[in-house]
Amino acid sequence: MKEYLKRAAVSFAISSFVGLMVNLVIDVIVNAVGTSGFTSMSPETRALFPTPEIAAYTNVLLYGLIGATFAGMTFLFDIDRLGFVVQSILYFITTAIVLVVITILLWQLHKHPKALIPTIAGYAMTYIIMGIVEYRELKRNVRMINEELLPAESENEA
Repeated sequence: MKEYLKRAAVSFAISSFVGLMVNLVIDVIVNAVGTSGFTSMSPETRALFPTPEIAAYTNVLLYGLIGATFAGMTFLFDIDRLGFVVQSILYFITTAIVLVVITILLWQLHKHPKALIPTIAGYAMTYIIMGIVEYRELKRNVRMINEELLPAESENEA
């Protein structure tokens, strides 16, 4: 469990930092081309908080929460009695709940339908990447188990 908490904490930090940098780059570029006062948060999101700064900090923390959820929930893939398909479904449902709550309620995605397709595409890519990583890990584990068992079987036959 300690490993998963460490993984979640590291992912939280990385996701928060990357989210902050992406927002900073977007804000700098858009403001540099003539749209002064632009921030990469919707006005509805900013209105949920007492100050724009608190809204921005909360936004960064939410990026971290998403990353921590994705990394922390990988413990599901180490529950041996669950099959890979069941693990994947549970992982998808758990992380999707966090993502949907954040994007719809806090980022006001339902008020910005143009952002829906890129958001869903981003989520889909994340799930595909996580699925590939976990599948490769599963194959590696099976290969290691087979390597341990096969020499033992060949010794017993001799």
